[in-house]
Amino acid sequence: MKKVCLFVFVTLVAAFTAAGAMAMEAPRDVIKATTDQVLVEVQNDREALRADPAKMYNLVSELIFPHFDFPIMAQWVLGSHWKDASEATRNEFIEQFRKLLVRTYATALLEFSNQKISYPDAQDTQKGKTVLVRQAIEQTGSQPIVLGYRLHKPNDQWKVLDVAVDGVSLVKTYRASFVSIIQEGGVEGLISSLSAKNKEINQ
Repeated sequence: MKKVCLFVFVTLVAAFTAAGAMAMEAPRDVIKATTDQVLVEVQNDREALRADPAKMYNLVSELIFPHFDFPIMAQWVLGSHWKDASEATRNEFIEQFRKLLVRTYATALLEFSNQKISYPDAQDTQKGKTVLVRQAIEQTGSQPIVLGYRLHKPNDQWKVLDVAVDGVSLVKTYRASFVSIIQEGGVEGLISSLSAKNKEINQ
């Protein structure tokens, strides 16, 4: 996925960092209320965060990831390989996948530069037990980037299941990128590959 799409995705996923008091609000309300909060924190402390990767990793882990449904995302990313994996292997993949996203998000958040954010739909789209919230990010000299957030609410709190950037699913993108590694070394080989890249993340 293109770098610009990654940083936009990362920045806006931070919108789901609302804590208990906001858990019962509509997904779009949570996004609107919290996006500014997260971006202001990053923008006000950008140089310090850039100079201290550990601080940036902590920010990502503490503000964003408690509101992701990583077990579901990991299951979708592994596809048919999930059912054949042991519980220990599944848990280790979830952890290494989370760390992969910590690294990606920590870099991406520092690149956001005050683009205008809007909501192109009159209302969010419900499909079964999930809700799709679309968001448009204005880009100077080009078409807006449109993101689609797929959420569900398993325990009275909205959790992110997937995000599409201009129609491209994050989960499907990672699933496709991991295919060759799994074919070569199985899920254990994928975990080893991710672990090697994630050594710098002490989260």
